Amino acid sequence: MKALIIAAGQGTRLRPIGDTKPLVSLLGLGLIERVILTAKKSGIKEFCIVIGYNGEKIKEHLSDGKKYGVEIQYVQNDQWTQGNGISVLKARDHFKKSFVLLMADHNYDHRILDQLLITKIGKDECILCVDKNPKDYLNIDDATKVRTVDHRIEAIGKHLSDYNCIDTGIFICNPVIFDVLEQSTSKGDEGLSGGIKILAQRHKMRYMLL
Repeated sequence: MKALIIAAGQGTRLRPIGDTKPLVSLLGLGLIERVILTAKKSGIKEFCIVIGYNGEKIKEHLSDGKKYGVEIQYVQNDQWTQGNGISVLKARDHFKKSFVLLMADHNYDHRILDQLLITKIGKDECILCVDKNPKDYLNIDDATKVRTVDHRIEAIGKHLSDYNCIDTGIFICNPVIFDVLEQSTSKGDEGLSGGIKILAQRHKMRYMLL
């Protein structure tokens, strides 16, 4: 399976320690390097990275991925000031079947992705990994909240008041995600959550617990 990594945003909150968020160092490795190497542990060796702000720095640092034992392609998003749903849409031509969707600054244990990769998914569904322990978050106001019911996601959003989970930014998606993002962005909702809301309304947005 191939992975899509979103790395186009400016990341202003990390500016005091680095002007290119995906390359900010954590224990000697850039955040995006950790994301790539963790996914590699789960058997993923093909990556498509959407870049925007300081994109050339990211390309120069990661190159074609050979030094990590992977293959990297890049997609340019010149609309990087807009929502991250735009970045996902920019990569549409690179994905014709199910794929992993990751954020450049979300670090995780490879066992989470291992479990997600063996989870069966319908062709018109997507799955998001969620954390059921939101009290563990230091900055809950900045987290994307999720409300689940039965085996599916019912609602999602940063300002959701009634929630029981937190979005981890780790997905398995089918190309249907591009269709719903096209719908949501055309209505002015440019975030990835806009497309997820449409899938949730169709009862096609599932979740997996950490």
